[in-house]
Amino acid sequence: MKSKIWLSSPHMGSMEQVFVQEAFDTNWIAPLGPHVNGFEADLQQYTGAAHAAALSSGTAALHLSLIMLNVKQEDEVICQSLTFSASANPIAYQGATPVFVDSEQDTWNMSPEYLEQAIVDRLAKGKKPAAIIVVHLYGMPAKMKEIIRIAAQYEIPLIEDAAEALGSSIDGKKCGTFGKLNILSFNGNKIITTSGGGALLSEDDDLIKKARFLATQARDDAPHYQHTQIGYNYRMSNVVAAIGRGQMVVLDERIAARRANYDRYEQFFGEINKKGYRVEVLPEPKAYFSNRWLTTITVDPELNKGITREVIRLALEKENIESRPLWKPMHLQPVFAGAPFYGDGVSEGLFERGLCLPSGSNLMEEDFERIFEVLEKIFRLLPNPWTGFRQS
Repeated sequence: MKSKIWLSSPHMGSMEQVFVQEAFDTNWIAPLGPHVNGFEADLQQYTGAAHAAALSSGTAALHLSLIMLNVKQEDEVICQSLTFSASANPIAYQGATPVFVDSEQDTWNMSPEYLEQAIVDRLAKGKKPAAIIVVHLYGMPAKMKEIIRIAAQYEIPLIEDAAEALGSSIDGKKCGTFGKLNILSFNGNKIITTSGGGALLSEDDDLIKKARFLATQARDDAPHYQHTQIGYNYRMSNVVAAIGRGQMVVLDERIAARRANYDRYEQFFGEINKKGYRVEVLPEPKAYFSNRWLTTITVDPELNKGITREVIRLALEKENIESRPLWKPMHLQPVFAGAPFYGDGVSEGLFERGLCLPSGSNLMEEDFERIFEVLEKIFRLLPNPWTGFRQS
């Protein structure tokens, strides 16, 4: 069997083991320690954020954000619909109701038009949203200028989910610095990884101090264990942070490699489209910089001789190459059935037509040869050798 080509696998450098060995040599194996402090400082320096708290996951960072914004049972929180469920699950943790907003076509992220429509309608129903969660999908920044303006106009705090967008920016301002509270993720498939982990960034020092307090079981300042409020075990460990420090050394290299992957796919599909097809790759708007965490395409069968994203996905799968449909919108998920939704079907269309292609920074030339061989057979050879996968 051919070796597996993963969608986005971890990519270690040379410094991770050095930092981890230091943690072992100094016996800083327990939670917290100098590498946690160092990793937080690294994140602040790289993003320009004033303060950072290293946590056990991006989900933990989102959950703490909602807690600190006093989101509670029966509140409503506006959330982008086209995203991973981790963006919405913490809303349910708090007993609140998600209000889902559709995407726009330029970045595939939250539509400012439908965001404002949702706010106006919820206000008319006597329910002012307690927060807004905007996501930068696949590394592409959302339309933050418009979204920030709307959030400020209606005085609703903005949470920026930049889990997929470390290193992305708008006009040079890094993602993870636009909201009142900002989320990063270092899960195994992200652009850099600590195997598991996340971070919370903010300009507000008090919020970050409170996040650290809550994330360490909300232990009061006393010689004994005393707690006056509920806490959580959400802090990052010193060993995990050591991996993160090593990964930060190579972050810009990883971004450059992912952007090079995108360029290769863009060139490839440009040639395919000259043969009468129309496969679309997501371009960068002016002044935007995407880390291109994942390269994504949309394939409309009506414009591609009946070829669907499932034709491509299953053909790649047969050759042991991982690809993945775009996120299934949250308003279509059974777990959120009945939640309010504002939009016109953009996210549904993207889910039906969209596909994430292998995008790891450790892809080799022979990997691309295998990927392109499958794609060439689908798009250039007629009759299609993958007719067994064709959908009507």
